[in-house]
Amino acid sequence: MDSERWPYEIAYDRTVETSVDVLIVGGGIAGCHAAVSAARRGASVAVVDKGAVVRSGSGGPGVDHWHGACTNPCSKVSPEELVELVGHCDFGVTAEYGNGITCYIMAKESYDALLDMEDMGGKIRDVDDEFVGAEFRDEETKLMFAYDYENKHCLRVHGWEFKPLLHRRLKRLGAQVFDRVMITTLLTEEGKQGGRVVGATGFNVRTGAFHVFRAKATVLTTGQPLRLWNFLTEIQGSSGVHDALACAGDGCAMAWNAGAELALMEKSAPHAGSFNHVAYGSGNAHNTWYACSIVDVNGKEVPWVDRDGKALETVSERYRPAPGQKYFLLMPDLPYEYRGPSLIPDLPDRIKSGEFKLPLYADLPAMPAHERRAIFGLMVGNEGLTRIPVYANYTAAGFDPDVDMLQATVQSPDAYVFKPWWQATAVPQLRETGRLVDGGGLLFDWDLKTSLDGLYAAGNQLCGGADHAASATTGRYAGRKAADHARVAVEVKIAQEQVDSERDRVYAPVRREGGIGWKELQSGLCRVMQDYCGEYKSAETLKTGLEWLASIRDSEAEKTYARNPHELMRALEAMVRLTVGEIIMNASLAREASSRALGFDRIDYPEVDPPDWNKLVSVRLQDGEPLVRTIPCDYHLAAPNHPTYEENYREHSALDEGQVR
Repeated sequence: MDSERWPYEIAYDRTVETSVDVLIVGGGIAGCHAAVSAARRGASVAVVDKGAVVRSGSGGPGVDHWHGACTNPCSKVSPEELVELVGHCDFGVTAEYGNGITCYIMAKESYDALLDMEDMGGKIRDVDDEFVGAEFRDEETKLMFAYDYENKHCLRVHGWEFKPLLHRRLKRLGAQVFDRVMITTLLTEEGKQGGRVVGATGFNVRTGAFHVFRAKATVLTTGQPLRLWNFLTEIQGSSGVHDALACAGDGCAMAWNAGAELALMEKSAPHAGSFNHVAYGSGNAHNTWYACSIVDVNGKEVPWVDRDGKALETVSERYRPAPGQKYFLLMPDLPYEYRGPSLIPDLPDRIKSGEFKLPLYADLPAMPAHERRAIFGLMVGNEGLTRIPVYANYTAAGFDPDVDMLQATVQSPDAYVFKPWWQATAVPQLRETGRLVDGGGLLFDWDLKTSLDGLYAAGNQLCGGADHAASATTGRYAGRKAADHARVAVEVKIAQEQVDSERDRVYAPVRREGGIGWKELQSGLCRVMQDYCGEYKSAETLKTGLEWLASIRDSEAEKTYARNPHELMRALEAMVRLTVGEIIMNASLAREASSRALGFDRIDYPEVDPPDWNKLVSVRLQDGEPLVRTIPCDYHLAAPNHPTYEENYREHSALDEGQVR
């Protein structure tokens, strides 16, 4: 679309200046909680997002279950126990190479963040008594629990409206909200790389107006990078994507350019893309659909077993620990101690032998009424990935969980493996950073402060990632830390030369009459990532990949043009992915060992997870060159005077009286 047909007033020559105590870059779940927390602390706050904050971000469309609510009155799992449990789990908020800080903050404040949501008008209990008598409902508190009905550390919630409620609260608290503004760079003291962060610049993706933000503290809360290996929505669609499609890695790129340290950037995993169905949109027995009965085409039920292989005769037993087991978590490849109930593990072999006949079906009608309504009504109806594409569309098409079964997709090359949607058939060269929500990001300390003064991070911007509950809790934590920093920080004048240089860079594509479109640039970048940073890596391929990326930056990127602010945003997102690709390749070069947990295969270093490489690789940019160091995975417990999670949390959490209930 040319500028004459663009529906908004073009204002490339307009500059909007804003000065606040705390700047929040990214208006998703972490960003909104950070803004509310900072505003409650008395700080002036601005929230900036490429989308509309009312629904933006990976958690904006909704949430159905809330992890880590260890302090709720029914929980039998302590924060310390939860950290120990998920420390063994290669998923989410703390993976084998994740971060215990994130997990402990979640375990301590998850339920309190839910109470915050309740105060805003959110529905976190069965207040309408829809599930009276259900096994997962506590009759006194009306709280509802998912998965482990004995230990009650994960709650079912009506999270469809959480984001609009957060948006309303932060507006009521006086926070300025800048919708559809893409932040492009962090401003540093005297414009020097590695200096204190004093604000940011960006532009409006509809009008093109330039924005300059001055801030005493900045909180990065953007999502993890997506679509570095395959960006074409025409091929991939949104199937299997857990994060918002607008997540390009903006925060990682701008932090790298500012000189901040990042870690876990070498982590990636094969991605199913167009080979997958809509998340949770086929018959399932996992996560949102746990623990639905599965039958074969003849109606023969697939057995459930506990961790010891003992057959579970009732649906109720699927939600209980095994005899002698205290608690469990429902994720793949867990150690025996924490392994939960599951479908029979040899199901593929029993399909091959003819015992079970394909296709398989999720038998919702056979489930107890409360469980059936909890799965398809409460869970599928509130999870952001499923509220519209599954719950609304299937219901409108006539699907009735009381009488209809839903075919379970068999998702592997040999057509015999029944897996959850996130483990569906995946092409090794088509990858995504991390797995669901546990990719690379900024390195941080117990203040959620990065290696740069004045810069904090929360949510998926943290190395190790964060799910919905962890994003909420780290957001509210980072918000109060940033507000406290702003209270004592001296305002620093921004470097006009840095602002002018960034303005020239941002608008270069719209000043060109023609050249390369953003799709061509992105396609070339993805091909380089596929060929030189795919399933198998070596020093030779990675160095060649870096040479190709440098060539693209010097040539094709300098010829990329945009016809309007939207195309300008897409072009700059391609530049972001170019930078993130360089970060990933440099981090991959630095890790001289293969790793199962990181999905990382070095053919020139084939040994998998050698003990001396059980450490984090940190990378940062200084004077145009990547600097690398390694640090222990448990660096967050390295302080000699504060060896425990509780002691570190108590010193750093900066809680007001009554803030944690």
